[in-house]
Amino acid sequence: MFEERKSVKEVEEGNSLSPKFSNDGFIPVVTTDADSGVLLMHAYMNKEALELTIKKGEAHYFSRSRNCIWHKGSTSGFVQKVINILIDDDQDCIWLKVKVTGNASCHVGYYSCFYREIKYDGTKAKLKFTEKEKVFDPDDVYGDSPNPTIL
Repeated sequence: MFEERKSVKEVEEGNSLSPKFSNDGFIPVVTTDADSGVLLMHAYMNKEALELTIKKGEAHYFSRSRNCIWHKGSTSGFVQKVINILIDDDQDCIWLKVKVTGNASCHVGYYSCFYREIKYDGTKAKLKFTEKEKVFDPDDVYGDSPNPTIL
């Protein structure tokens, strides 16, 4: 599915899909709501996850904490239907524009994974919630599934 990276000209201005994966095999992905433009999440894909996303039209990521392909919504039902897949100029970052079934993208229960803002009072940086209520209760949706957040 992917072409070999042969020249800067082709990578930057050609029609060949030649994504540049990191030495660990990953490419970063930002995902936004296709209608509102709200940033929902940041994640990574490996080659398989990007191929699955392209072929199936639903977001697939690589979960580094679980060390496996992750079809967004396979457990929660909050599937991300891909509207557009964009790649940056040097093809080392993906931008997905999606519609989310169930109106949530964060495993913590919020609409977006970016539900807090950093505020600085001149002395200390603190987090302020930008979303007031959760869309769902993670305990009801995920039950005993392990939390993907690693300390």
